[in-house]
Amino acid sequence: RPGRLDYDAAVDLRTAIAELGSVEGDLLRVDTFLNHRVDPTIMKQVGAELSHLLAAHAPDLLLTAEASGIPPAMAAAAELCLPVVYAKKYVGPGDRYSFSRVVSSPTKGIEYRVEVARRVLQPGWRVAVIDDFLAGGRTAEALGEIAEEAGCQTIGLAFVIEKAFSGGRHRLEAHGWPVWSLVTIEALERGRAILAG
Repeated sequence: RPGRLDYDAAVDLRTAIAELGSVEGDLLRVDTFLNHRVDPTIMKQVGAELSHLLAAHAPDLLLTAEASGIPPAMAAAAELCLPVVYAKKYVGPGDRYSFSRVVSSPTKGIEYRVEVARRVLQPGWRVAVIDDFLAGGRTAEALGEIAEEAGCQTIGLAFVIEKAFSGGRHRLEAHGWPVWSLVTIEALERGRAILAG
């Protein structure tokens, strides 16, 4: 059928990365199934695995950034029966009705602002940050800081894919936050991703 991916519906995330992902320089492209064109079978698996990681930490809310963080956050939220807040990305100054941070993106060579309306975060809530990728960790760090500025507790950060060689984990753990990832990429070599484990 048109629109169906050319693999067995039972494929798992690791297999999808290996068989459907592509490496371009220092970028791993998974936009055919994870963060542009979204495959619901894989996303259901992602949601189940993220919820398994987070359930014991009893979050009250999942926080992510638009746009590619929304599918995994929603999948996990559906499993955990929790609301999702997604930070909006803007270029330009913030406003007094929002919590915001400026984030520098080395891969895109730009700065942008992530912003969360003050009215959607309540002091005392336990917040888990979810995103599709952990590389440098700047966006996730901004989200964790926003949660804490709002009086929430950042209980940890969970990612679908981590590029272990990009230093993001160290940036986040320096705040004392736990960091989890479903798949860890050890290296990108000769046009392919080397997966840990």
